Amino acid sequence: MKTNSASQRAATTLNDPRWAALLIRDQAADGSFFYAVTSTGVYCRPSCAARTPRPENVVFFSSTATAESAGFRPCLRCRPDLPPLAERQAATVAGLCRLIESAASPPALQQLAEHAGLSTYHVHRMFKAVSGLTPKAYANAQRKQRLNNELVPGKTITEAIYNAGYNTSGRFYEEAASVLGMRPGDYRAGGSKMQICFAMGQCSLGAILVARSTLGICAILLGDDPQTLADDLQARFPKAQLIAGDGDFEQWVVQVIGFVETPKLGLDLPLDIRGTAFQQRVWQALRDIPPGTTASYSEIARRIGAPQAVRAVAGACAANALAVAIPCHRVVRNDGALSGYRWGVSRKRALLKKEAES
Repeated sequence: MKTNSASQRAATTLNDPRWAALLIRDQAADGSFFYAVTSTGVYCRPSCAARTPRPENVVFFSSTATAESAGFRPCLRCRPDLPPLAERQAATVAGLCRLIESAASPPALQQLAEHAGLSTYHVHRMFKAVSGLTPKAYANAQRKQRLNNELVPGKTITEAIYNAGYNTSGRFYEEAASVLGMRPGDYRAGGSKMQICFAMGQCSLGAILVARSTLGICAILLGDDPQTLADDLQARFPKAQLIAGDGDFEQWVVQVIGFVETPKLGLDLPLDIRGTAFQQRVWQALRDIPPGTTASYSEIARRIGAPQAVRAVAGACAANALAVAIPCHRVVRNDGALSGYRWGVSRKRALLKKEAES
């Protein structure tokens, strides 16, 4: 039977709003307070996975310093004396990204694991969870970006290949179509021989333009004026030859419009996603947001391991040329307000409403 003193302590804890956060192990509460358990002499984060303590044994603290000055030691499970796990993982992945970016050729997974002091399994899983890309996909995106910068008039293709980190020209030519979407010589010439097939349509959001390269859908543009959309497409591919889609391609347009109107149908079409390594990390994080839900720019920045890059995340959203397929409409401000949608806030609101109703 509890003594009066124990009952009073339990009642105090139960009436404290922090107790509710402790019960559900609320990660969002981490850092806002800590709790100590008098029976063990240990203090923890709210999200600690340890067994829920008895309320009469709980004491709340605003900081690790106050908990330790009261004689409690940090939990070895949740490590409240260290930065949050998500923050530590993000820092580790950011360091691995810098290692990949500075390497002459893509480091092997084993090298990344040794650098991080973890197993290959944990490095691969953590990198994917934080950045949205596997280490190999990130390295390939980085190498593609470097190659894009190297393939310029006046520089030989061989020079560009080796400067971009390809150990052999044979390996590069095996991947050239998927990396560039065309032959290297054509890319260096500004894509002058590239063909972009496109078609227009109408949906509940207004005019829609769908374009396809040899790799897949490379643009889904929304607007009020079809000619403006066509001009936008030409500006994105200034030296490419734009050709009207045939009957077969128009079926792709129908499928895209169907996805706009009924998001639960999904979009089972190949995509030609072109962007920097950072943009691709952001875009992958956007594709991981479940339909009918939203995330803030700050949340996306944390998920890709770059918590300070909120403005860069917003820039990547604005650079997205694949409306709905890469759902930048699911990103909102920290206060939940809608803003920053390149095709208009009213369309953003309409898309979110359709997803919520699906």
